[in-house]
Amino acid sequence: MTDHSTAVGTYGDDLELALDIADRCDAVTLGRFTDRSFTVAHKHDNTEVTDADRDTERIARDHLGAHRPDDSILGEEHDDVVRDSRRRWVIDPIDGTSGFARGIPVWATLIALESDGEVVVSVISAPALGRRWWATRGGGSHVRHIDGTERTCQVSAIDDLAEAQVSVTINDGWAEAGCVAALTDLMLAARRSRALGDFWQHCLVAEGALDIAVDAVGLHPYDVAAPRLIVTEAGGRLSDMHGADTHRSPTAISTNGVLHDLVLARLGTPIP
Repeated sequence: MTDHSTAVGTYGDDLELALDIADRCDAVTLGRFTDRSFTVAHKHDNTEVTDADRDTERIARDHLGAHRPDDSILGEEHDDVVRDSRRRWVIDPIDGTSGFARGIPVWATLIALESDGEVVVSVISAPALGRRWWATRGGGSHVRHIDGTERTCQVSAIDDLAEAQVSVTINDGWAEAGCVAALTDLMLAARRSRALGDFWQHCLVAEGALDIAVDAVGLHPYDVAAPRLIVTEAGGRLSDMHGADTHRSPTAISTNGVLHDLVLARLGTPIP
């Protein structure tokens, strides 16, 4: 198991377990991605799923079952495990499966632990990018690069949209919400805009490389739980389009905190 000096406080043991699970998942996902040794199917909503997704989640569930047998589990690819517990693990075995299937290296295993409904441990491991992020509640947000260098994540202090770097993922859900024009204007008003997508854009907000990230509509808790703690422990904010600070919404907007109300206002959202 990888030793991390940042695994401190109440949730240190849980963080070490999550990091160990991430190591085990990386050993499967990176090899399958590199060798292209997987099959692709489509779910009822026409999104891709591979046997690598299912195998990876099964590995994570088996390890949790052995080490945290009283905890509940919510995952993307298998049925929920509901136990008499105030603790629940939330797992996305491969966030960014569509890119994974096409050979795009922007994908990751997302692992989060909820305690009484609040995320207290988060690990995001993106082996094809050579990066891993982790956070504990009250313990800060951290990133490790492929060369072994580790540092604390801190959001930017940019307070002017004209100087901001933004990532916006527009999909049909945003069109149905009537927000495409507002999002386009947001992108044009920024210094630079990209559509980096999925977990990565939120992690870049946490690192201070991006200032705003607007995710696609249609998210689930396993898409948002891990990134949310990474962002908030770095000093930022992640909410839904209505300004609710939650990982249980189909929308997710992360910012450095300073620019958050501005983004919500441009989407026509009343500021809470």
